[in-house]
Amino acid sequence: MFSNHIHAALAQVRELQRQVLERQRFRGYSDKARAASGGVAMLAAIILASPRMPRTELTHLMVWLLVFLFALIANYGAVTYWFLNDPKVKRDIRKLKPTLDVFPPLGVGAILTLALVLRGDFHYLFGIWMCLFGLANLASRHVLPRPIAYVGLYYLTAGTLCLFIPPLTFTNPWPMGVVFFLGEGTSGIILRLDQRRKIS
Repeated sequence: MFSNHIHAALAQVRELQRQVLERQRFRGYSDKARAASGGVAMLAAIILASPRMPRTELTHLMVWLLVFLFALIANYGAVTYWFLNDPKVKRDIRKLKPTLDVFPPLGVGAILTLALVLRGDFHYLFGIWMCLFGLANLASRHVLPRPIAYVGLYYLTAGTLCLFIPPLTFTNPWPMGVVFFLGEGTSGIILRLDQRRKIS
């Protein structure tokens, strides 16, 4: 009989923990925006692989910068829409706090990108971008569905391989396109499944 009380107490603790985590869950990121970002990365790789595209590092850098800007606008546009229109948020600015967690890794990525570009060394950019994007995903793991941490580890692994496996050139767009297509597509699926679970 005592063991039944213990099991009941543990069940209550687990349910309380689940409710606390659910309250902390950030719902502002869009599954569609994440998946679209991955699709745009793959489209960029296809375009850059075309024989008609110049094989210059500057051209490739400009295209990847456009991909980043698209992803930034799509994802934070979705967050803004959620913030302004979700009645549960009530336009409480504190609800946006989780979005700040991704800025340190992305900021470091911008600094390293600028430093390498100014030195004319483009070949480490893919690995750096992937690693720092992995850190951005890991920074969000406490407020997003748990599998997002695995996406972060996936980006870190891919980035590490890109940094250490030669000869990876910046004008070969496939590593970047494929890694981000799979990573962002998977993130979109994770967010979608979490949204469905919440609705049901």
